Amino acid sequence: MTRVDFFFNVSDKVFHVADLSSRAVQRGRRLMILTSTQQSAEQLGDFLWSNPPTGFLPHCHATHPRAAETPVIIDWRHDQLPHDDILINLDNQHPPFFSRFRRLIEVVGLEEADRAAARERYRFYRDRGYEIKTFDANGAAL
Repeated sequence: MTRVDFFFNVSDKVFHVADLSSRAVQRGRRLMILTSTQQSAEQLGDFLWSNPPTGFLPHCHATHPRAAETPVIIDWRHDQLPHDDILINLDNQHPPFFSRFRRLIEVVGLEEADRAAARERYRFYRDRGYEIKTFDANGAAL
């Protein structure tokens, strides 16, 4: 069953995703980062070109010819998923395909609209029997 983790009270979602991605790639994991739009996927991709400042996170879109061997996939589309290791959801809806992944990470910012959408996703996963772990942005489990 998919492991579901919620990271709440995140002041900078893009930076937090970059940090989570860097740590996962260092451990040999592969990530699919789902955004809500092409523009947000491209903005995140631009950020990852220079962050972390002392490293590089190889990434591309799901339709790129090297997607199968690239550790970080950033995309807004649901139709081509090159792996099923870790999914980071930055969309306001639950991904319909999340259960094929080993781990789902939800990143929740400080804005009330983001928090309200996250509460809906939390209920969706909980009502389907998924065990959910929650973490404060400071690293303390809630």
